[in-house]
Amino acid sequence: MISGVQVKRLKVIPDQRGRLMEILRNDDAVFSKFGQVYITTAYPGVVKAWHYHKVQYDNLCPISGTVQIALYDGREDSPTYREVNVFHGGIHNSILVHLPPLVYHGFKNVGTEEAIILNCPTEVYNYEKPDEFRVDPYNNDIPHDWHRQDG
Repeated sequence: MISGVQVKRLKVIPDQRGRLMEILRNDDAVFSKFGQVYITTAYPGVVKAWHYHKVQYDNLCPISGTVQIALYDGREDSPTYREVNVFHGGIHNSILVHLPPLVYHGFKNVGTEEAIILNCPTEVYNYEKPDEFRVDPYNNDIPHDWHRQDG
């Protein structure tokens, strides 16, 4: 696992009315502070990658559909430098992926319907000076292939 990354398995509590799932609590080991909460979506087959933050920690939780979340440790001083982690999350695998600054990340909708990912980052989005740095999803030095791997 990439240094500083944590995965929290989420407990889903169903009953005859529906279900409840706690995602992030202020007494969780991965919680440091609250910035904002937002959702992002992707249509089937869409890749939203790569990007990283210099200050912000992300807490990603796929809440609908099925996504492949990929992480790449580009931090030269990290014990897991150049390591890639891949997680599959969504309606059938309820997880929260906590990732530190400077870890490249992205996701691909590998399902058949629109995927929804909830993020609770530690910082408020700054429209004038965003803490977001992008890399092309396919043309880069990151050893991850977004294409489907059959076999």
